[in-house]
Amino acid sequence: MVATTKPLIEPNAQNQYEIGPEDLPLSCPMPQMYLWNSHPRVYLAVEESGWAKCPYCGAEYTLKR
Repeated sequence: MVATTKPLIEPNAQNQYEIGPEDLPLSCPMPQMYLWNSHPRVYLAVEESGWAKCPYCGAEYTLKR
């Protein structure tokens, strides 16, 4: 049996991401993204407002409720 993994997401490729509770705590870049060509990881508070913007790359995250 071969384990399959999802391909990693290219960081900074999009400006808007929709995330779910399974993605919390939210960091940019997210764990599912390549890290070698991105900015330092920063944690974003998205729980209260449902929206956050990364201060490094400007990516906007919206929390699905």
